[in-house]
Amino acid sequence: MDEPELIARYFAPLAGPGGLGLRDDAALLAPPPGKELVLTADALVAGVHFFQQDPPGKIAAKALAVNLSDLAAKAAEPLGFLLTLALPRDWSLDWLEAFSRGLGEMASENHCPLLGGDTVATPGPLTLSITALGAVAAGAMKRRTTASPGDALYVSGTIGDAALGLILRRAECSGETPPRWASGLSCEQREFLVGRYLLPRPRLALVPALRAASAAMDVSDGLIGDLRALARASGVAAQVSLSRIPLSDAASAALAADPGLFDTMVCGGDDYEILCAVPPQAAAAFENFSRDAGVPVTAIGALAAAEAGELLTGRDGRKQNFLRDRFSHF
Repeated sequence: MDEPELIARYFAPLAGPGGLGLRDDAALLAPPPGKELVLTADALVAGVHFFQQDPPGKIAAKALAVNLSDLAAKAAEPLGFLLTLALPRDWSLDWLEAFSRGLGEMASENHCPLLGGDTVATPGPLTLSITALGAVAAGAMKRRTTASPGDALYVSGTIGDAALGLILRRAECSGETPPRWASGLSCEQREFLVGRYLLPRPRLALVPALRAASAAMDVSDGLIGDLRALARASGVAAQVSLSRIPLSDAASAALAADPGLFDTMVCGGDDYEILCAVPPQAAAAFENFSRDAGVPVTAIGALAAAEAGELLTGRDGRKQNFLRDRFSHF
């Protein structure tokens, strides 16, 4: 199968009108009236962002989901995406069929059609990159740099599930014995944690609620590191009670078995939840919008003037420090 046949069979069915049937050299897209474009890109590499043994449909869906998470954090509605796919020599038609099906399901669920891209061969590991495009009302994009002292800090969903799921998934793929804390979890709890690692759920339902926020970003590299990144960009200081960080039942059970997991959970990354700052006068509206959207949000603290300094209070009431506060490639 040559490249045009591959594109026609597996990817043209995912294309929206702007993709022109994937029969041209570029896509054509007009932003909605009164809107501005928001663009984001993420690359995933086998052995770095996912395991070679991961289901191809989950790999594809995750690649799109992490970009949609960025759009959600900017309060943007998806318009479409571009895909660059570098396939190693051992790819098969069955693998690509499952990959395109998983990609199509995530795209359809979030109203984000394929617009185009490129498909190439590589002697290295499977690599894919997605550029997602979204639209937001002019001047309404949520930035990292616009939080103020006194704003409340909120996080959506639960934190730490994916970091624990990664540990369990690594044991599955390597054949190693799972960590001791895993033995106290039910099968459903282990599957939940691994599932949260394999397939993030972008919080696009929160876009209307985020219109009440002053600043936002998604939690991709670890809550503590991303919290510090938002505070640093806005020139403020975070004051957070770590005991308020929302945990799932599965993560709580793991933490009860091994309290040392807490740092991993709040610094490990892959949560793809939304972290945002909300002015006090808008907090009630934000919570109401979130409730209507069916997405739980939790107030974990507030922002103070930079000179007040960061204060992260542990479960014992004492100030807690984190030397490695987030995942880093370098």
